[in-house]
Amino acid sequence: MKNIKESELILNPDGSVYHLNLKPENIANDIIFVGDQDRVEAITKYFDVVEFSTQKREFKTQTGIYKGKRLTVISTGIGPDNIDIVLNELDALINIDLKTRMVKPQLTRLNIIRVGTSGSLQADIPVDAFLVSAAAIGTDNMLHSYDSQNIQNQSMNELFVKHTVWDKTKGMPYAVEADNDLLKKFKKEHVFSGITITAGGFYGAQGRVLRLKLSDAALNDKIDSFEFENLKATNLEMETAAIYGLSKLLNHRAISLNAIVANRKDGNFSANPYKTIDELIQFALNTIIE
Repeated sequence: MKNIKESELILNPDGSVYHLNLKPENIANDIIFVGDQDRVEAITKYFDVVEFSTQKREFKTQTGIYKGKRLTVISTGIGPDNIDIVLNELDALINIDLKTRMVKPQLTRLNIIRVGTSGSLQADIPVDAFLVSAAAIGTDNMLHSYDSQNIQNQSMNELFVKHTVWDKTKGMPYAVEADNDLLKKFKKEHVFSGITITAGGFYGAQGRVLRLKLSDAALNDKIDSFEFENLKATNLEMETAAIYGLSKLLNHRAISLNAIVANRKDGNFSANPYKTIDELIQFALNTIIE
């Protein structure tokens, strides 16, 4: 096996990976993803101790101990493009020898837990509810940069394309399921589950209209009515499918937890979204250590 070229795996002068500014010893095997850098400390304020902290651009990382378990929290920023950076660099930290630039013979698996916000597509999933993504469908094209057909749920892909009369000039959607063990762990009685739709943008890509006309004004209604093997399309956001896809390709485990702060069906928004997010954070932390 050849050494990975400097142009392909870029390191900072101190030996840390380029974007995240991290070295292997800086991260735990259980990693919580958040979008907002300010949400990192909203989680680590519950830690017994924070042993490491760094930030470069939107990527803020803190590692510490929560009730005896070592955890890392990292802000990914928004969107599948940032997920591509974060997951590849985290994998490089643990599965590539950064000195020899060779893939290690024994690979390590990470547990990735996304804690984010989302808007519900279903009237019966109310604002301030928790939702776990049993599967995700990406409409952003990011995963198609990789040889990924073997980890996609092709039946879900095909039904989604048919149901939505998908415009193939946009690129094909990709469907990926959550890690089954993590799904079982986080699927509690009070937590909704369903198929999360991951978009490459916040406005037009999620059917929001301000001044620009949409290419398919009926797309959200078609997504709302999509169902596969008793799972409905439940929510729209911007990271989950990319996290699931790259995690499966790299042989990591991933799950996405969503605080429902808006209901797109009835137009409601949470009266206190920060309270809902804080409750989801505490739920996530206490479930991780079970």
